[in-house]
Amino acid sequence: MITVAGIAFREKPKAPMTEIDSVEITCEQGVVPDTRGKPGKRQVTVLSLEAWQTACAELSAELPWTTRRANLLIDGLIFSAADVGKILQIGDVRLQITIETDPCHRMDAQFQGLTAALLPDWRAGVCCRVLQAGQIRRGDSACLLE
Repeated sequence: MITVAGIAFREKPKAPMTEIDSVEITCEQGVVPDTRGKPGKRQVTVLSLEAWQTACAELSAELPWTTRRANLLIDGLIFSAADVGKILQIGDVRLQITIETDPCHRMDAQFQGLTAALLPDWRAGVCCRVLQAGQIRRGDSACLLE
């Protein structure tokens, strides 16, 4: 079973992530009120809990998932190149996976070695375009559609 394990946003670039229990996702703004939500292929970033745990284990560190600066944390799904173009559906919300998220230099600023730990196997997650808007909550079920 795939579920939403976490939801977060940042109010402005470089601001800390704020965790919330539910969020509105729109085609115009992505995660409301995240600063990066403009239309395009990087509206919403999604991180796999299992991939995050693998990266943390490699570093022998327990880091909060928000260190990665993603909008959604998904439990029960590990992303790969084969997922590009697929739809992640959470309730009414439909997110099209567009590209792999590249871990930026800010990762090492938060924890030394994190960038390298996130590079293999799409551990840094995926970027998505919003195809259908709606409300999502932590604990909601999700599925990956062709």
